[in-house]
Amino acid sequence: MEHYMETLLHLKIQLEDITSATNNFNDSPIGVGGFGNVYKGEVSHPDGRSVVAIKRLDSTRGQGAPEFLKELTMLSEYKHENVISLLGFCCEKSEMILVYEHASRGSLDRYLNSPYLTWSQRIKICIDAAKGLNYLHDPRETHRRLIHCDVKCGNILLDEDWNAKVSDLGLSIIGSANEQHSLIVTLAAGTVGYIDPQYRMTHTLTKESDVYSFGVVLFEVLCGRLSCTYSNNRVRQNLLPTWIESYEHKQLNEIVFKSPTIKPMDQGSLKTFSDIVYQCLKISREDRPKMTEVVTELETALVIQELSEGKLPCFIYDETPPQNFSSKAKLWELLCEGVLLNDGKTWLSLNKKGELCEMISIAECLGSDVKSYDFSSRYNSRFAVGTCLYFPCDGILKTHVKSQFLSPGITYTVNIVFKFENPKVRKGYELISLRYKLQGETESSISHLAYEREDGWWMCELYHFTCDRRTVDLQILFEDFLTSPYSYSIKVEGIEFQPLEKVEHIGEKQPISASDSDVEWEEKLPADYEDIMKRSENSVQWTTKEEAYAIIHKGFLISDDQMNKCIVYNYTKDANLEDESLEEIIVMSENKCYLKTRRKHAQVFANIWFSLDKNGKKCHMISSTKVDIRSSHREIMPLPESRFGEAVQLLDCDYMFIETEVQSKLVSSETTYACYLVYKTLKDQSRFEAPIEVKDRKCDSWYIYLASPQTPIIGPKASQDTHNPVNRPKIKGIPQQRNDGWIEVQIWELRAANTMNMELMLGVSDKKISRLIIEGIEFRPI
Repeated sequence: MEHYMETLLHLKIQLEDITSATNNFNDSPIGVGGFGNVYKGEVSHPDGRSVVAIKRLDSTRGQGAPEFLKELTMLSEYKHENVISLLGFCCEKSEMILVYEHASRGSLDRYLNSPYLTWSQRIKICIDAAKGLNYLHDPRETHRRLIHCDVKCGNILLDEDWNAKVSDLGLSIIGSANEQHSLIVTLAAGTVGYIDPQYRMTHTLTKESDVYSFGVVLFEVLCGRLSCTYSNNRVRQNLLPTWIESYEHKQLNEIVFKSPTIKPMDQGSLKTFSDIVYQCLKISREDRPKMTEVVTELETALVIQELSEGKLPCFIYDETPPQNFSSKAKLWELLCEGVLLNDGKTWLSLNKKGELCEMISIAECLGSDVKSYDFSSRYNSRFAVGTCLYFPCDGILKTHVKSQFLSPGITYTVNIVFKFENPKVRKGYELISLRYKLQGETESSISHLAYEREDGWWMCELYHFTCDRRTVDLQILFEDFLTSPYSYSIKVEGIEFQPLEKVEHIGEKQPISASDSDVEWEEKLPADYEDIMKRSENSVQWTTKEEAYAIIHKGFLISDDQMNKCIVYNYTKDANLEDESLEEIIVMSENKCYLKTRRKHAQVFANIWFSLDKNGKKCHMISSTKVDIRSSHREIMPLPESRFGEAVQLLDCDYMFIETEVQSKLVSSETTYACYLVYKTLKDQSRFEAPIEVKDRKCDSWYIYLASPQTPIIGPKASQDTHNPVNRPKIKGIPQQRNDGWIEVQIWELRAANTMNMELMLGVSDKKISRLIIEGIEFRPI
């Protein structure tokens, strides 16, 4: 022992200093245990001078040199911020004294029912203790695995800042550093009520035994009281079985600690916390988690609890996360799935870009003045309650929407989320008329489009705004909601803030060369590519199949090999023509005149643009001059920027019919295609704002827009033109901007077959279609 003491001389503290600090041990002890008394005093030690805890071993209580040496050995080897540190020792005369850092607030069992500790503080204390035990269990180069053997609330101490530290390693057992298994044979017993039930059968303790004991501690923190009461050194009552039964029957709210001075524990945090507690208390040691898993789950529970209190983990805002935050990936996964906060009134989630999305329950937005209905079970809602609204309603429906967790700098959409009362509404999108405005505004806004989301709920966009702070306070007044007579009421779930999706331009592809072409190009080259390329306008040339693939992938003009011959009538003189070289062309098909225009040269243009998509599927666009487009007023016009050199222009039309035949050679078999109207509008798009009804030959109908609906912007600033309303997320019926300068909107779908005919009627409700320029009809695989 003397030889070992020589290696620890730097930790030695003179007995005179200790007796002076404790008034010769006449001061009242701050702790009493089987080892002896613990005193408080201020002494100098290798780390400086501070108030310390002085443990004086009492040989009359069974403690002697072996126990003293054992604890001194372990504490000098194990150094961690969540394990009570050894600052020094004294071994003079007959005294054996250990000097520890002082945890000024004492042990955790004193605060289980404290009305002042918040749930965030309670969970943080549990995390600290779990990290301390995880350190002891994890063998490293600097220390061997240590099993505490006496984990309980009384051995978890708290400093001035409520940081928890594991203490009292007197019963601990050291394992070898390279230990493959955690089994340790021992006669140590620990404290009744915390002991691993497997100990009674095996008389062995393992690191999983510490996990069980810590599970009891966690339950005590959750319930705000010790699990056992004692009488004459015997357990009088053990509440642990009752607590476990409450968890299994999902009745934890009946036993969780409650105080009028602190906010209740968030339900999401409670679930995460209680789940890991239950796992710790599994009878089979193999089923219990490792301490590192316990730390991860407790950290997740803490973040959920802090979220409910308006705090966010720093990494969400692109700040550096704490180095000891081990559950970042777990938390990220949790937030991507979404969590309920604020007593089930707020749904928070992350999108794929890591941007925060928030929905507030409509019941919360409306307050107690409007009746709420049970939602979660019947409608698969995120919230327990929602609201049933019947429109038109009497008066204005007032909502007060308060967000807490938005990402600054992100452009958000504000949406109302609902379901139609009648389930027979169309899938995808539905024509509505929702009239609304912000409190204080004089003019109302109208939204005509609702679309169905993947989760089965419908959404209608109300506003855009660029967030400059995490909280937003809006008062939205709903005045009217009209839709088809078959869905006269709606079930409203909430008001949602979603980051505006930035949609890339679509359309014409970039050319590829042999050096950067697809490695699977040969498999994607159509078997009939030579026949198609022979139909090209300018007889495209290629020498290898790879060059042919590059040409087709980029796209080129071809002619319709089934086009009927044209009869051209030439006029030599026309008094109404300024240029006598102009010729009028009338194209006849099946003895029926369907085109009439004037242009300088009597030339028939190639009328199909053919290409391949990235998967090798055939795509093509038919020129508007080839498609049978009939309307009350239309004309063909030369247009150099069109790939066909011309386009059809509609002038003050009430409707238009579109009819064409799709050649089977120009589509890939067993493929579903979307059909797009490709067009341009004038800068003044007000005449295209209303939705247009589309009907097919079966009289099925749906709605499209020729100009993207304009969503009001809240609080616009000169420097905040952050989004283009044309580039909305891809929704059927909403136009999209293309890279080639044109606009497209999906108007139809078809399945590739031998015979494919498209017959559609597009009708305008109140305003005429004026000066709409149509380039063609494009078919692309879905």
